[in-house]
Amino acid sequence: MSDIRQALTERILIIDGAMGTMIQRHKLTEEDYRGTRFANWPGDVKGNNDLLCLTQPDIIVGIHKQYLAAGADIIETNTFSSTSIAQADYDMQELAYELNVAAAACARRAVDEYIASTNGGKKQAWVAGAIGPLNKTLSLSPDVNNPGYRAVSFDEVVTAYTEQVRGLVDGGADLLLVETIFDTLNAKAAIFAIKQFFRKTGKPELPIMISGTITDASGRTLSGQTLEAFYTSVSHANPLSVGLNCALGAKEMRSHIEELSHLATCFVSAYPNAGLPNAMGEYDEQPHETAHFIEEWARNGWVNIVGGCCGTTPDHIRHIAEEVRSLETRVPGVMAISL
Repeated sequence: MSDIRQALTERILIIDGAMGTMIQRHKLTEEDYRGTRFANWPGDVKGNNDLLCLTQPDIIVGIHKQYLAAGADIIETNTFSSTSIAQADYDMQELAYELNVAAAACARRAVDEYIASTNGGKKQAWVAGAIGPLNKTLSLSPDVNNPGYRAVSFDEVVTAYTEQVRGLVDGGADLLLVETIFDTLNAKAAIFAIKQFFRKTGKPELPIMISGTITDASGRTLSGQTLEAFYTSVSHANPLSVGLNCALGAKEMRSHIEELSHLATCFVSAYPNAGLPNAMGEYDEQPHETAHFIEEWARNGWVNIVGGCCGTTPDHIRHIAEEVRSLETRVPGVMAISL
């Protein structure tokens, strides 16, 4: 693996866009999700996008290649829900490790095949093992009548994340991306699992990217942290980058990226949604509009890694890549402590 840290000092890197948005374009049926192997599975599996790495790997590889062709330098694995905790919704928790291996292999195959096909045109790209936030939270109770109750324990979350990390590493990931963080305690469990995994196995430690989610105009995560508190809470992991993704469009995320750029001593990432969803839950922001916002961030020296989240497509990524290609990457500074 070529050194991504060196690349980040030389230029702004592009991370890919939405996986779910692209999967929806294929209009897959329940039978498509099941494939041959899960034809007789007792429950419905449509909507379990991570399962497609096993049943429809060519579709996933094809989506990865579309993002690479659009200019992406970092490809995220299709593993947002590939933990035993999240897969329990489909009674597929036993597949967690296999899903992560398969997803990382799909992304690795896409990168290797795409680079080989460009005859030296694109010389490097990295596979980021995507580690999602879980469908259960350690900081909040799901029962309004019992605020002290938790649906899962810290140790259970660590166990689930450890299994995911093992699969991503075995499948060939270059980086580990703890993303869409709405509960920092969940993220801390992921970080602990990552560090413990490499310590126990003796394998070379992979760089960690961390990306939180500011949920609304309050400027806080769902579990109540300010952006500065969130950054302080995860900086001990010595991450390659800290950033924001999801929940907000670029217009709404702007002030938070500006704040983070002044806080972070590491690299900064940002991959917003394609605006805010409309009344039908769909995203209307056009590629040139998203790219315009992100170009301003780059001109201001706020970002090192940019891309898209929900609603974004290869067209969004292509426009973003074109807009920031000639702009200088951010130089990490020293965190200013608020008094």
